[in-house]
Amino acid sequence: AYAIAGVLDRDFTTEPLGEGADGAPVYLKDVWPSQSEIDAAIAGAVTPDLYRARYATAFNGDDRWANLPIPDGVTFEWDPDSTYIKLPPLFEGAGPTPTPVSDIHGARVLVMAGDMTTTDHISPVGAIPADIPAGQYLLDRGVAPPDFNIYGTRRTNHEIMIRGTFANIRFRNEMAPGTEGGFTRHVPSGEVMSVFEAANKYADDGVPLVVVGGEYYGTGSSRDWAAKGTKLLGIRAVIAESLERIHRSNLIGMGVMPLEFPKGVTRKTLGLTGDETFDITGLDGALTPRMTVACKITRADGSHEDIELTSRLDTVVDVQYYAHGGMLNYCLREALGTL
Repeated sequence: AYAIAGVLDRDFTTEPLGEGADGAPVYLKDVWPSQSEIDAAIAGAVTPDLYRARYATAFNGDDRWANLPIPDGVTFEWDPDSTYIKLPPLFEGAGPTPTPVSDIHGARVLVMAGDMTTTDHISPVGAIPADIPAGQYLLDRGVAPPDFNIYGTRRTNHEIMIRGTFANIRFRNEMAPGTEGGFTRHVPSGEVMSVFEAANKYADDGVPLVVVGGEYYGTGSSRDWAAKGTKLLGIRAVIAESLERIHRSNLIGMGVMPLEFPKGVTRKTLGLTGDETFDITGLDGALTPRMTVACKITRADGSHEDIELTSRLDTVVDVQYYAHGGMLNYCLREALGTL
């Protein structure tokens, strides 16, 4: 109607669209079809034969689709050279029964995040810079920067997504002041390096990891890779002042323990710098919803502080998923009939 009138500032309930050939005003109600006219037009144009003809070959595809090579076998054949689709290690080590949950001893802080850390800070979906581990991974495999695409289209390659975890160019890790992006400070060396490199160093030394966060940690979209990347970096627990509900649930789904500081206790009131080690005990017993666990924080000078943390396993189902190492393992064992 506005296009016909040629203006936007007109009230078509009281003002005309224009004038007819006889010079009389023509209103929107004069040209608006009746329901019976609409029904008649649909009945004359939309028929079952139209749908049958259109969808008869919908799944045939074009010649390119029809000529794709089809491998033998009943399972997907993973291409080791693909930079888009890789077999993720999410089921590695998953037997028919779960490994008993263990306490966390001597954990280092991989990342110390501020308030309102979003899932996009944790796992971005935008452009992949060439000068970070995710970009270097692609360069090493002959992919030129114009062909990097974005994290969102590479999300079926865990090697890229792990390297992109905490690598948002606007993310600030309080352990590495003066930097933006996926950087942290390795302890005890003190060397500033990428989060991915540091996680690998800790893994080589058999050191478990935790994330320390502020209020509303994990706010934003559900972003499944924010939890998957956390898990695959070797992070056993996230300790925050408060956790966004969907990210909390996703962490549990990946077998990562979500924990909250007591009211009034924060990384700042504790004076945390990231040089500390964390011992979290009480996980190897009978897990219950919202249970309290003990946490011993040992500082670089050898002094320590004992606090209690609240487990954000809020329901019996949360407890079951966590005890199985995550929802995927639980569902696998359910399918196998070994629960």
